Amino acid sequence: MTESLSQGEDIRLSKILIFAGTTEGRKLSEHLCERGIEHTVCVATEYGEIVLHENPFAHVHMGRMDSEGMRSFFAEQKCKLIVDATHPYAAIVTENIKQAVYAFNEACAVTDNQADSNISENIEYVRLKRDTDISADYDNIRYFEDNEACAKALNNTDGNILLTTGSKELSVYCKTSDVRERLYVRVLPGLESISLCMHNDITGKHILALQGPFSTQLNEALIDQYDIRCLVTKKSGAAGGFIEKIAAAKNKNIPVYIVGQSVQDDGMSFEAVCEYIDRKYNRLHIMLAGIGMGNDACMTKAVSDAIESADIILGASRMIEKYSAKIDKKPYYLAEQIIPYLYEICADTEKISNVLILFSGDTGFYSGSKKLYLAIKNEISEGKLNADVSILPGISSVSYMAAAVGETYNDAYICSIHGVKLSNITSRISHHAKTFMLMSGVKDVNMLGHLLSSDERYGLQKCSVTVGYQLSYPDETISQLSPQECKKLKREGLYICMIKNPNPVAKNVTPQLSDAAFIREKVPMTKEEIRHVSICKLHLKSDSVLYDVGSGTGSIAVEAASLSDDMEVYAIEQKENAVLLITQNKEKHGLENIHVINAKAPDGMDTLPVPTHAFIGGSSGNLKEIIEALKAKNPHIRIVINAISMETICEIKEILSAYDVKNEDIVQLQVSRSKQIGHYHLMQAENPVWICSFEFLTGAFMLQLVINHRRLIF
Repeated sequence: MTESLSQGEDIRLSKILIFAGTTEGRKLSEHLCERGIEHTVCVATEYGEIVLHENPFAHVHMGRMDSEGMRSFFAEQKCKLIVDATHPYAAIVTENIKQAVYAFNEACAVTDNQADSNISENIEYVRLKRDTDISADYDNIRYFEDNEACAKALNNTDGNILLTTGSKELSVYCKTSDVRERLYVRVLPGLESISLCMHNDITGKHILALQGPFSTQLNEALIDQYDIRCLVTKKSGAAGGFIEKIAAAKNKNIPVYIVGQSVQDDGMSFEAVCEYIDRKYNRLHIMLAGIGMGNDACMTKAVSDAIESADIILGASRMIEKYSAKIDKKPYYLAEQIIPYLYEICADTEKISNVLILFSGDTGFYSGSKKLYLAIKNEISEGKLNADVSILPGISSVSYMAAAVGETYNDAYICSIHGVKLSNITSRISHHAKTFMLMSGVKDVNMLGHLLSSDERYGLQKCSVTVGYQLSYPDETISQLSPQECKKLKREGLYICMIKNPNPVAKNVTPQLSDAAFIREKVPMTKEEIRHVSICKLHLKSDSVLYDVGSGTGSIAVEAASLSDDMEVYAIEQKENAVLLITQNKEKHGLENIHVINAKAPDGMDTLPVPTHAFIGGSSGNLKEIIEALKAKNPHIRIVINAISMETICEIKEILSAYDVKNEDIVQLQVSRSKQIGHYHLMQAENPVWICSFEFLTGAFMLQLVINHRRLIF
């Protein structure tokens, strides 16, 4: 019935279920929470749910279940381990749990080789043994095998009785009015317990709804208050307050009736269960946390608590220096530093549970945490790290800045030049009334001031810049500056800027540049209508990487790059005079996301980023080689080719026949332009152009075609 867990298995798919009902069950849940081990606690009543503390690692299921209900619940929770921490006298519940585990594992064995099985792997059952082996150092004690025998004996007693056996067996003691009228029943302060008392005609002051533990003194006080002449209890062990009950009865010289003396509770001790789970299921709990701008007052409580409980703290030196860890702290913040270190400590999880990695600001906002999180998740999924990883967000500088100046940021464009090169900054600002920009330092603010003050295309000289300096720190300042004033700032430190543009311009969503917008001279150029249709055939995305092969004047590159500031365009051209024109057109339109490559394709493509799209306007006889190189770089690339000669069309058809392609589309487009001759406008035809677009068939697509073909046959 026992099945071990593999090292790399996700703990959320390896749930531990605790059937609680004793103090030990609650303590076990608290222990697992401290170790960062996810589990579910099953309790019978709403009171059991109330007494369990809220914790992200503990889930509570409230309600009674029969054996069949338990089995279904095991499958739903994908359980691996059942800990039976029910009361020693809850024999029926324990038997139901055992039957459910047995039935589940039997079903698992039957369906083990079925691909569509919803049955998990075998479940392991562990009984948490309550320590009931306590000697009662008192002579005035009588022992009874069950409640019926004890109730019968109480008929021969006088005086009030303190019944501490719970509410479930209360009906046994209330069969005779003589005993019932003398009963003072101590039960849990839950609706179910009190309802059972009232159902058995136990009312008013005879109901002592109290939650233990009960000291000897409190037991003595109850005996005195209600003039108790006999105490009835189970041998409930140290956690159940058995010792204190016996001591109080002895001090007050009243008899004690003990029920269930013959009950033997087999299983593992609390300490043994904790040790077993720690050894088998415990893993590193790795948390990536954003500490905000730097001031502890702006740190979330969740992050503060995580720092307090961390065994090891990692992060940049300036972030970790003022915090202490239980075991150690290291100035590591890169994946190549952290992951080898995690390997080292992973073997020592009995001492190390919580590893905290700190990041400035918010972990989900221009943070290095994403790269590290994915790297750690990959190590876990491959079974190299016995760990789980989670993220705690912080307060970003944008949210802090917006609040400080009474602005919203949901309607703003947000970008960062902190440690990254951002192209087309003026273009980005021109399209938004409000822009938040994260800076690396004062030089970035100076650069922003220079760009705004020198801009002539968008009129950005009229922008105002709110500069946040050292936000949350004692020397924090927030000031509104002109672009010229931004150029003159000198103080080093942490900066963020909010740019207000009084005249934002809506961004174009379609190609619309005329031929007159380009510097041309005598270099061939893809004309306006052909250019627009070709770009539409490319099916570009906002973050595409486009190769413009045989770029000529760069008209395709410029038109495409102007559609999205986040697109990267590589204009590949072999002729030096054309390269000069591309550069001039790039500068004229202020497009920093165009990269000019002076090479005869496919030369020069090897070192470029992987393309998502390619436009081929000229190939210089290397069309086959270019296509092959593009396919090698990205088998999923979309390609558009322009051709004006029959020879090129024939070559394209040969290429399409040589490759398995999809979405093949060839159109011929001929544009005629009006030309005024005297008082008349005559149409003058341009050369016809073939526009060919296609994608390569991938392995998955080919497999689907084969499957569909077979379905048609059979």
